[in-house]
Amino acid sequence: MQYRILAIGDVVGENGLDMLSRHLRTIKAQFDIRFTVVNGENISGLGITPKQAEAAFAAGADVITLGNHTFNRVQIARYLDENPYILRPANFTGRSPGRGCGVYDGGDGLQIAVINLIGRCELWFNADNPFTTVDRLLKEHPADLTLVDFHAEATSEKLAMAYYLDGRVSALWGTHTHVATADEQVLPQGTGYQTDLGMTGPIRSVLGILPEQSIEGYLGGLPGRYQVAEDPCKICGSVFTLNTATGLCTGVERLEIR
Repeated sequence: MQYRILAIGDVVGENGLDMLSRHLRTIKAQFDIRFTVVNGENISGLGITPKQAEAAFAAGADVITLGNHTFNRVQIARYLDENPYILRPANFTGRSPGRGCGVYDGGDGLQIAVINLIGRCELWFNADNPFTTVDRLLKEHPADLTLVDFHAEATSEKLAMAYYLDGRVSALWGTHTHVATADEQVLPQGTGYQTDLGMTGPIRSVLGILPEQSIEGYLGGLPGRYQVAEDPCKICGSVFTLNTATGLCTGVERLEIR
């Protein structure tokens, strides 16, 4: 059976969340999506609150993944322990609240594992090794389909992880850089891949932030607290078509809705 999952790139700001709320269910119906993973770590600009997470679930997310801004809103810590459908990177230290992997009901008797990892190249040096972490999680959480959100800065680290897991997971995509890459593909052993999904948020921005504020920082000024840019917005993501008999990917389609 062909089974379509949707991965949505970093949602930035309340206007990005509003865009998701207005359009996600229509996109899911249009592409016959059975399971949806949304990266939500920037819904507060930096971080996410429980209220914003609930809004993303109401919009149609089955699982929310996070990244390096997971704990920028401290009120999320308890929510991460209480709600198994929101994941922080699995290779954070063992003292971190929450979990980095879950196995979920995908309908038709399918079990879907979702793994959230964070990269260490130029990003999070205190994290455990994501390669050895994912090896352990694959043994501990067997499932019919396995999806990986690798929140990382370096394209080399994302590609290396993809080839390392090729044939062992159904799909792996990158998040964090907020710019969609045009390298969607099925790797030789059957894993669907894209280096970065892109961003769900303001089009006229620098990674979702007011361009003037970002420029001021690069000029050496004091940009201050991040300010999310205004509308119009876009939704970026990808549709992965999976074969439930093999657990592998048969096609990847990049998605951008403006």
